[in-house]
Amino acid sequence: MHIRIGTRHSALALWQANYIAQELTKAGNQVELVKITTTGDTTTTPLGQGGGVGLFTKEIQNALLDQRCDVAVHSLKDLPTQPIEGLRLAAVPPREDPRDCLVSEHYRSVEELPKGCLVGTGSPRRRAQLLHLRPDLDLQEIRGNVDTRLNKLAQGQYGAIVLASAGLARLGLAHSLATRLGFETMLPAVGQGALGLETRADDHETAKAIRVLNDAHAEACVRAEREVLRILRAGCLAPVAAYASIDDATMSLRAKVFSVDGSVMVSAWVRHSFDPQTDQPQTDQPQTDQPQTAKTQIGENTDHTPEALARYVTEKLVEQGADRLIESRV
Repeated sequence: MHIRIGTRHSALALWQANYIAQELTKAGNQVELVKITTTGDTTTTPLGQGGGVGLFTKEIQNALLDQRCDVAVHSLKDLPTQPIEGLRLAAVPPREDPRDCLVSEHYRSVEELPKGCLVGTGSPRRRAQLLHLRPDLDLQEIRGNVDTRLNKLAQGQYGAIVLASAGLARLGLAHSLATRLGFETMLPAVGQGALGLETRADDHETAKAIRVLNDAHAEACVRAEREVLRILRAGCLAPVAAYASIDDATMSLRAKVFSVDGSVMVSAWVRHSFDPQTDQPQTDQPQTDQPQTAKTQIGENTDHTPEALARYVTEKLVEQGADRLIESRV
C-alpha cells in the first residue's frame, strides 16, 4: 500500500522518518515523506514557558486528521499523554538507548564538573536532576537541534551540555566527548529513546501495515511510563522522570518527581514478573525495591498490566507529595 509519513524537518526527525520508511518499504509498501513545520521548530522561547505541550507534535497530528499524511513519526518523549480524538498510537518500534549523555570537552561525569560550571539544557527534568546532585552548577537554557547545540559547546559557550544518547546515536554523532549517565544520576524522560507511530483511529489498513514494526517490550514499557505522566497530569516538560524495562520476564518501573530547583525529590520503584505475550504478569509474588521509598507491595487481586504498575508507582509518588511539587512548578 501507499503510506505517507508526516515528519518534522530537523535532521533527527528526518532520520527517524527515513528509518521507518525503509522498514515499511522492506515490508512491500510504497512510502513518501510529508515534511511539516511545528511550533517547536520556530519558537525561540524556553521550552518550559508558554505551556509547551504538543510543541513538536500538534501540527503533525493535525495533518493526520486532515488526511495530509497517514502516519506520524514522533519522538515519543515529545508526544503528550492526553489522547487526541480520532488518533491512536499504533506501534512502538525497538527502543534506542534511553539514557542521557553529558557532553563536554573536559569533563566525563557530573561529579567532575567544577563549581559554577555553565551547563546547557533546555529540559526542566534534566535541570532539576542536575541541581539535585550539584546545586552549585550554573544551568542555562540551550535551544536548537543537536548539531547546533554541539557547535555551541565547541565554541566554548558552555562547559558541558546534556543530550539524549538516542539522538546522538541515530545521527552518528556519538563520540568520545559524550558520557552516558547512569539511571541513578539522571532518570530519562518518559518515552526517551522510543519512537511512536501514530495513525488515524479509523485507518485500520495503515495501522495493520505499521504494526509489523512494533516491539512488544518497548510498547509495554512506554505504556507504563506514559501512564505515570498521564495520571500526574504533569506534561512532557515537567520535572518528572520515569523508566520501565523488562528483563528475564520481569518488568521494572521507577519514577521520580522533582521540585523545579531540584531541592526536593520523591521516588518510587516496583518490579513484577511480566509476560508481554499476554500483557499480564505471572502468578508469583512481586519482587520489590525501595530506593528512598516506602516498602512496595502489590495486592494479589490487583491488575498487573503496565498501566496498573504505573498507577501503583504513582500512588506512592503522590503519598510523598509529588502532586504538590507539580502544582507548585513555575
